[in-house]
Amino acid sequence: MVAANLVFAAPNNVVLTYQATRNGKPFANVTETFKQTGNQYAIESVTEGVGLAALFGKRILKSEGVITADGLQPKHFEQHQGDNEKKAVYADFDWVANQLSMKNKGSVITEPLVKGTQDVVSFPYQWMLFPPKGDEVSLPITTGKKQRVYSYKAVERDVSLKMDSGQFKTLHLSNASESGGGNEKEFWLALEHFYLPVKIIIREENGATIEQTLTSMHID
Repeated sequence: MVAANLVFAAPNNVVLTYQATRNGKPFANVTETFKQTGNQYAIESVTEGVGLAALFGKRILKSEGVITADGLQPKHFEQHQGDNEKKAVYADFDWVANQLSMKNKGSVITEPLVKGTQDVVSFPYQWMLFPPKGDEVSLPITTGKKQRVYSYKAVERDVSLKMDSGQFKTLHLSNASESGGGNEKEFWLALEHFYLPVKIIIREENGATIEQTLTSMHID
């Protein structure tokens, strides 16, 4: 019954589009789609470069699985960069055997599957079903190459953001890692729109800052 309530609570379709800048300069457009059919879900994130960045081809991430009493439960994740199969990454979730298989550059790593594990494209949509509560939220996440627990702190609440796509009341989350190792993220989640991210900042290992801002949102 709980799982059925979660399925009912989640939108059937979500389409989010973002403009992405790197160090303040536009370099890509991102389109994300979330679809649910019954208790099944599918997510696709497509990043298409503009200008010289278009030469690298589209970056496509996909996640599919089921919606359970614990929220999204991924079964399969994959990531592709253009037509370069050497850069493809895969992850398969065996929830019966509690095993996670990650395939990268032809090698397969199998590790114990931690309860509640998400992939890098599904985890923001887990917040759609289980909004962050308290001052800190943690999630086990796999990139397809490795898995670890990511923690985010609630920096500000009820932050008003005005953007081209509208005005949103948001919850601002920031990566709680103190390692400073790069790939840190900040999220602004729209409180009145299923806690979907309307702004994302990513700080890469090479020092670059990527900012994604919502340009359109469609929910039904």
